Formats: sequence, structure tokens, C-alpha cells
Amino acid sequence: MSGKKVTEVRLADAAGIAEAARILDLGGLVAVPTETVYGLAARADRAEAVARIYAAKGRPSFNPLILHLSDLAAAERLAHFSPAARALAEAHWPGPLTLVLPRRDGAEVAPAVSAGLPTLALRVPAHPVMQALLGAVPFPLAAPSANRSGFISPTRPEHVLASLDGRIDLVLDGGACPGGVESTILAVRADGSLAELRPGPITLDAARASGARAPIEAPGQLERHYAPGKPVRLGARSAEADEFLIGFGPVAGAVTLSARGDLTEAAARLYACLHAAALAPQPRIAVAPVPDVGLGRAINDRLRRAAA
Repeated sequence: MSGKKVTEVRLADAAGIAEAARILDLGGLVAVPTETVYGLAARADRAEAVARIYAAKGRPSFNPLILHLSDLAAAERLAHFSPAARALAEAHWPGPLTLVLPRRDGAEVAPAVSAGLPTLALRVPAHPVMQALLGAVPFPLAAPSANRSGFISPTRPEHVLASLDGRIDLVLDGGACPGGVESTILAVRADGSLAELRPGPITLDAARASGARAPIEAPGQLERHYAPGKPVRLGARSAEADEFLIGFGPVAGAVTLSARGDLTEAAARLYACLHAAALAPQPRIAVAPVPDVGLGRAINDRLRRAAA
């Protein structure tokens, strides 16, 4: 179904969700709001539908996808949950936590979802639109961020259209995503230990990743990602003549992540600010310092990859 010249945008009301479910059932692609960013959804049980995600995004085939499910019971039908994994799911689902767990034999998920790995990345989202859509279809949804691979993640419908218009079937317009930064990804190892594969809104001290560079096990681990298409200078306290400055706290900019220095507000505004910077006439971007604590770790992770 994908490949139309213009991507349709529908309000995320009952009629819009019903149309999205119809498109997904036929193997099409739909951009859907979540509490983090807009996801590009396809039915995860059909190889040809999953292949359309990779084609629309220009995504490397070795980069696995996150599965979105309605609840823990649905997730347990696809992956093995250790006591530690179940405790994390019960504490943080629905919400912005993705768990990487061993795949069950016979799990009805297209092989490309896991990019050949023996694990699956699973999330139960909290956003009412994504939950309503999951309730309207009888299959799990594979849903990476709804943008071309490597570029700025979308937190509004217009961000989706900026890189995917004409490449996907539908955008469900649910307004701005409240969180603004992708989910935390944790791998739960066989010995019960945790490895943080991508920092995000949920922080667990016990899950801090080691400094060693890990193989790709989950989305968001590529060294260069979230790129605005211009050089990015971090830790800037003022703009040079050819720079568009993104401010934070006392550092004022052309736009600001948060004038109050609030990390939650900064996370919600991060990608909108990067989109504004990408469209600005200045050929370079500067970003004010952001504290590398709490949610600031996730913000700085995305900024470092944008600057790579």
C-alpha cells in the first residue's frame, strides 16, 4: 500500500484509528503518536510489512525494531521473562521502557524485526492513541521512530511529513508527543544483570552501561543518529556569527530547550528545537550545556549522536 504521492493525515479519533487499523491489516505503514515520539507502525507478523518500514526509513537491516504490545500478557507470549524482567515490566509498563529479552520459539514475529538476533525489543506504550490502535488490531506492531533513518526524531505530525511524506500511508495526528525522548532500552541478561542499551526517561542506577562499545542489540545505538544535516557544536554559551543557538537555562538562544532549566521540558522540546535549527538559514548549530544527570543523560546522548 505504501508509495502514494501524498501521505494522508487523519485526526486520531475513532474514525482515524479505524482507518489506521484497516491500513495496517493490509500491510501498510502508519505514523502513530506515543508518549515519547511518533512511531512508524506496521504489523509485525508479516515480513513484507516489516520490510516496508526498512524501505521507507532507509534503515540498515542490522538495526532491530521495537515491538509495541497492548500489555504484559501479550509480551509474554513472544519472549521469555525472567523474574527480574517481569518486575521491571510490572513497575514501568505501560510507559517509556523497552526490554530486550530472549525470543520464544514459535513467536509470530517476522525475522527482520529482530534483525537476526535471538532477542526481541518489547514495549507497552502508555499513549492513549497507540493503546487504542493496539486494541483495534489482533497483531503486535513494529514501530521505530517515524523519520528517515539517522535524522531527527518526530514529535509532531509535521516532523513526520518532513522526511516521510509520500513514503507512508497515513499519519494519525495526536498532537505533540508529551515526552519527546525515546524510551529507555534495557537488556536483561541470563544472570539477571541489566545493561542499558539506550538512556531514556527511566533511569536505573543498576543498569548503567559499561564504557565498552557494545554490538547493535537495539535501536538508537548507532554512533551517528538524530542528525539535523548541519554541524552541531555542544556546550556553547553563545552563538558564533554563522550559528543557530539552541538555549537552555540562563543561556538564551533563538529557541530554548527550557528557559527554566527544567530537564523534563527540555526533553519534550529537544527534537522540535533541532527541527527548527535544521530549517534555519544559519549553516551551523550550537547547543547550550545541559546537565548530564537524570533525564539530561538521555538528552545529551541524543545531542552527542546528532553532533557525531
